[in-house]
Amino acid sequence: MAEGEAAASKTVEDSDPPKKPKWNKYALACAMLASMTSILLGYDIGVMSGAAIYIKEDLKISDVKIEILSGIINLYSPIGSFIAGRTSDWIGRRYTIVLAGVIFFLGAILMGFSPNYAFLMFGRFVAGIGIGFAFLIAPVYTSEISPTSSRGFLTSLPEVFLNGGILIGYISNYGFSKLPLRLGWRSMLGIGAIPSIFLAVAVLAMPESPRWLVAKGRLAEATQVLHKISHSQQEAQLRLADIKETAGIPQDANDVVSLTKPQKQGEGVWKELILYPTPAVRHIFIASLGIHFFAQATGIDAVVLYSPRIFEKAGIKSDSDKLLATVAVGFVKTACILVATFLLDRVGRRVLLLTSVGGLILSLVTLAVSLTIIDHHSDTTLKWAVGLSIAAVLCYVATFSIGSGPITWVYSSEIFPLRLRAQGVAVGAVVNRVTSGVISMTFLSLSKAITIGGAFFLFAGIAVMAWIFHFTMLPETRGKTLEEIEGSFGNFCWKTNFSATAKGVNDDSNSNGQIQLGISNQDLKSVD
Repeated sequence: MAEGEAAASKTVEDSDPPKKPKWNKYALACAMLASMTSILLGYDIGVMSGAAIYIKEDLKISDVKIEILSGIINLYSPIGSFIAGRTSDWIGRRYTIVLAGVIFFLGAILMGFSPNYAFLMFGRFVAGIGIGFAFLIAPVYTSEISPTSSRGFLTSLPEVFLNGGILIGYISNYGFSKLPLRLGWRSMLGIGAIPSIFLAVAVLAMPESPRWLVAKGRLAEATQVLHKISHSQQEAQLRLADIKETAGIPQDANDVVSLTKPQKQGEGVWKELILYPTPAVRHIFIASLGIHFFAQATGIDAVVLYSPRIFEKAGIKSDSDKLLATVAVGFVKTACILVATFLLDRVGRRVLLLTSVGGLILSLVTLAVSLTIIDHHSDTTLKWAVGLSIAAVLCYVATFSIGSGPITWVYSSEIFPLRLRAQGVAVGAVVNRVTSGVISMTFLSLSKAITIGGAFFLFAGIAVMAWIFHFTMLPETRGKTLEEIEGSFGNFCWKTNFSATAKGVNDDSNSNGQIQLGISNQDLKSVD
């Protein structure tokens, strides 16, 4: 009888769903330190939205020059991202983060002491290179150091700190706006040097990426790091085996001396990415380019960077009130990104992304309609339309932060195979920054040409195209190891994607990510 009860108890225990592993505090600390480099870009975006008001007044420059000044850093940063892609394969992920902080420090100092427009543009160039370094390396490092069970949360941390940086920039604008004109905007820009130096020193306490160490043949060091960032010794060994397989290193190799030649990551990457890609790599590359393009083409930089202008069009005239309204935008954006970090590993990337872009469409149409109505009633103040415009802006940044913002970097940093990851993410970062630069450098001119309401109608149309692209091209990656994800790509069957996504949402027990989007009918039969 006792044996029967024991057997029954064992059966019940075996049938219980596996418990989610506890947080690995060491991996969390490392991911947070690396992700804090994103504060640099966030601060620059936030601070320029307010500083531009005073720069224009102090230096007596036109709206076109303000557009160029605000957006040009997004065209400089791809240069830094391209350099960082090669540098991170050469000197490692950790020292590349240090280099990012040092370069941005120099840029912030130059901007803070700028005597004229030309010198300010040079400071923007240096800062842009540093931002390009940080923009690439933070998501790459965090994806490579994160355990599979918490990769979505940890890899979204760069976006969390980016939004935190935007909020700090908005608060800085409001605080320094009380200073004399010549000192105020220079203080806003120059104060960004402080966090960059702190970050450059703090990241020295982090370990190197185990995937980079394996690619360099430093297997003993990689094993030590994996033991620290994994939940168990068994998980560390499994992760090491997966990385070895992907890097083409024999499983019986235990140290650098066991290798006839250390693996050199980056050789032949461009041929494999662009000239002779496999169907899976081609799909991955297109998915990465598309998600980066649409994240920016839907107008986020126009809303964040020019929110004071939007609020002015909506009827808020006081500079102080406009800056205070932007602080509200920063708080909403930061709060919603924190919500997203806890949903990524529970709901999945695909569902959050489609929901987010759907929210963008609704918010953009609402904002476009309300601003158009206000524009046609300039002689009277329509309080309901003003309130609707402000609500639409807040709803827009909220829905962007819940999905499109963080998932862009989480997704693109985890889908590339190890041998292609640094350069693949670098190309995505270039697309992201160039698109951002084009939007931010043309928004004021565009709004004058087709009205500000027309500009947001245009962004709404792009958001519709983004939803279609994401629905048809992006399979789910939740719960899969970085080495397993490549198998989810190569099939563009949107019907299978839809059914697999629906099943993934309804079946929470699929914590191991066994559902692969875009799999063939034959694969489905073999599963059955």
